[in-house]
Parts: sequence; structure tokens; C-alpha cells
Amino acid sequence: MTDIKIVLEDGSEYAGQSFGYKGSTAGEVVFNTAMTGYPESMTDPSYKGQILVATYPIIGNYGIPSDKEVENGIPKWFESDAIHISALIVADYTDKYSHWSACKSLGEWMDEHHIPGISGVDTRAITKHLREKGTMLGKVVYRNNDIPFYDPYIDHLVDLVSCKEKQVYGNGKYRILLVDCGVKYNIIRDLIANDATVIRVPWDYDFLQEDYDGLFITNGPGDPVRCEATITHLKKAFERNEPIMGICLGNQLMGLASGAKTYKLKYGHRSHNQPVQQAGSQTAYITAQNHGFAIDYRTLSGDWEPYYLNLNDQTNEGIRHKTKPFFSAQFHPEASGGTTDTEYMFGVFMDEVRKYRK
Repeated sequence: MTDIKIVLEDGSEYAGQSFGYKGSTAGEVVFNTAMTGYPESMTDPSYKGQILVATYPIIGNYGIPSDKEVENGIPKWFESDAIHISALIVADYTDKYSHWSACKSLGEWMDEHHIPGISGVDTRAITKHLREKGTMLGKVVYRNNDIPFYDPYIDHLVDLVSCKEKQVYGNGKYRILLVDCGVKYNIIRDLIANDATVIRVPWDYDFLQEDYDGLFITNGPGDPVRCEATITHLKKAFERNEPIMGICLGNQLMGLASGAKTYKLKYGHRSHNQPVQQAGSQTAYITAQNHGFAIDYRTLSGDWEPYYLNLNDQTNEGIRHKTKPFFSAQFHPEASGGTTDTEYMFGVFMDEVRKYRK
């Protein structure tokens, strides 16, 4: 029996069966082409306010690991402390999971966090529709309990997901000031693994008052132009010499602080299989991505240059300063759930930090 449906703002409807929380919700509808990693994707703060369509046909087969296991002060298996998607749309859902780390089904976990799910939907048709028409608003309607559409961009999404006070992780030799715009926890794990003490601060924190060896700007949701405070602080940081690295939203914020412009992509890049090429070389990598905005690299000033390029659509995938140790990636080098081809960038960043400390 079909008891739930997703309705797009253009009037398109797709009916299916409910799993997870029994309720209605609304948000921006996006799709992800990853084959694995649904616990990591669902807890990624960059998905705040979004209804996620999973294109991989079977979801739930390896269940959900325990949220009680903690390492370095953060959950061991997740990218944040909460589920950030508004709903999950899948073709085939199973609660018959099998994995050594699993302790509950995906549906049970979603029910605990009040996240609705729809299965039995033609996710390929939804994906093709979004690719043609572009990302759009949608709502999940359970048993005719209709609700209005909701545009997440009316809210300051970064402010909703950022930490509210300074926190410290690890006990490494080098102090890395992490500006939390919606950090994925694997960024913290990778920095700690590279001998860092991570000082995590809110997105609008005046980090210039802190003593640090390197500055890190994280991923996060929404339109980067809403982060005026971060951009202002970055402009001042660019006048100094401490190494700076940004990921995803952090890439866009560094671009805006440098004087470049950003724009919204038609349907975004959300997957674990995006090919990027390092500028000025024949080296290419397969990357994980989750973003709806990009830097217009044609607006970069003379001090900056593109670092990486998307081989599918030629959009910007990172920038770097020509003389100072400032660089960023639009993709996710820390990708928990895969792929880890570009994880080496944390080593590059920490090498610059070591040079700065000498």
C-alpha cells in the first residue's frame, strides 16, 4: 500500500511506502549517486534542510552502527551528532541488515530522530527530472497530512549547524584553528591523525584573536554569501602568513574573501565518484562531493588560481594562492564512506604548517 508520497514544487508526485518516522516534512530535493555511506551522508551537516534521493537501489542492507562509541570526543561512526537530512527517498529499503558494526536498522534509527523515509519510488525518474529541471523544493506527505513547501535558504543554515562555543580535540604538536561551518567529523579525525590539536570555533568567531599554527575552514550548508562574518575574518587572515585550508563551503568562502564570485549549480554535485583534475597536470582523482554552489574561477584575482577542475562539467574544484600557503578543495578529501584518493591533502596542509612553525 502506498501511504506516503513526495511532491515537487512543479507538481510532480511519486508515491511509495513509508519507513522510518511516520510524518510529513519539506525541504530542497537533491540526489546522491554514492553506492555506500548512507549513515555518513545522512549525518553530514551540508545536507541541512534537504530531502535526499539515493540513486543506489538497495539502501539499509548494512544497518546502522552504534552512536555510543566515541573516539577523541566525537562519535566514531558518524559525521556529526545528528541526522541533518529532512527525509530519505529510496528505490528499495530493507530492514534485514547484516554488518559486524550494525546495532539497529536504518528505519529504526530514522524513527528515533523523526526522519521520514519513502521506499518503492522510481528514484531514477526523480533523478532524471532534477537533472533536467534543476534542484527544486519538495515535500514528503504522509497519509494526506499535507504541509507547505519550505525553502531552507530563508534560514541561516550554517548558524543552525555550527558549534556554539569553542571546543578542543586531540593533543598534537600543531594547533589548528578549525572554523566550524558545519564540520564533518572525519575532518577532525584526519587532522588529529596528522599530529594536530584541533581548536573548533563557531562560524562567526573572531579567530584572529587566537594563537594557531594553521587555519581550517570547513564544509557546511547553504549559500556562502550568508557567512559575512567568516568572509570578513578571512580577508584579514589573508594578510598574514599562517597556512589556510578550506573544504567545500570553506572553498567558496575563501573564494569570496579573495574577491571572486560564487553561483548556484543547477543540481549540484553529490556523490562519491566525481572526477577532478589538478590544474596544470594530467593527474586526476575520483572524489566525494556534496555541494550546491561553486566559485566562478573566471572572477579570481591575479593572486589566486584554480587548483582543481571538475572533469564532468568543468566547474571549479579548488583554488590556491600563488605565493602564500593558502589552498582549498571543493570536494571532500576526508570522505568517510569513500573515496579517499585525495586524503593526502591533509598531509600537504600539515607540511605547510610545519614549515611555518620552523
